[in-house]
Amino acid sequence: MIFVGIDVAKDKHDCFILNSEGTVLADVFTIANNRIGFETLLSRIQSCSQGESKIKVGLEATGHYSYNLLGFLLDSGLATYVINPLHTNLYRKSLSLRRTKTDRIDARTIAMMLMSDVDLKSYSNTAYHNEELKSLTRYRFDKVKERAKLKSSVARLVNILFPELEKLVSSLHIAVVYALLSNYPGASYIANANTEELAEILCTASKGRYTKSKTAEIQVAAGVSIGSKMPAKSMELKHTIALIRELDKEISEVESAIDKITSQMDSPIFTIPGIGRHMGAMILAEVGDFSNFASADKLLA
Repeated sequence: MIFVGIDVAKDKHDCFILNSEGTVLADVFTIANNRIGFETLLSRIQSCSQGESKIKVGLEATGHYSYNLLGFLLDSGLATYVINPLHTNLYRKSLSLRRTKTDRIDARTIAMMLMSDVDLKSYSNTAYHNEELKSLTRYRFDKVKERAKLKSSVARLVNILFPELEKLVSSLHIAVVYALLSNYPGASYIANANTEELAEILCTASKGRYTKSKTAEIQVAAGVSIGSKMPAKSMELKHTIALIRELDKEISEVESAIDKITSQMDSPIFTIPGIGRHMGAMILAEVGDFSNFASADKLLA
């Protein structure tokens, strides 16, 4: 058995190779974080193996810095283990009372952990590609949070420009209201609008639900509104609505990509009442392989 420890960094990776007898096959050497460096590493590993030697490669979970190297190792057919840095730190301290931490020592530590720890579970292609789902769900989460802030801004601006509107509609954040405010961003604009044009915009945006009587109700309210006439705020309102609409398109695109991945997973998590497609996808992405946990308590921990 051959054990390869890799300490991952942004521009370079330090590597160390030993065998199951504890013999150092390749003392710490450095490779660049590029294709040539990856090929050099693979060549060194292959030169150390003999016949049917089994190879284990370990590296710390260092976020995006390790992602490309991890993909290369898996594509090369090598059993690869991603180790929690806290685990590595505890193991290093158990070997020595001295508080030493260098890349060279870490590469050795990881290789020795592979040699001594039979409980480590290798990283699979499934887990690697699960990173795509994690990336999508986290990206969607950020976009939804960003949209929520913009919606709060819309509510604030409407309260300044046309505060009576909120009581005339079911929600400020529906297509017909956004269409109204994009064209007439304030009570003064609505009050002075051409009634026929206003009615056409509302009827089209609401798919016929907003009739001429509803248009008249909104326009009358706008005529006696206490809302301020502030062109700067009106411009901010129009731009904010435009940003929300753009975010809606982006979120919809991301959700389609998430649905495409989760539809192939066929996980029972989606059968749990209260867990929708996107919440279930987020749980699957963050937890990863449920079989990594021996019990529910360990998963919760």
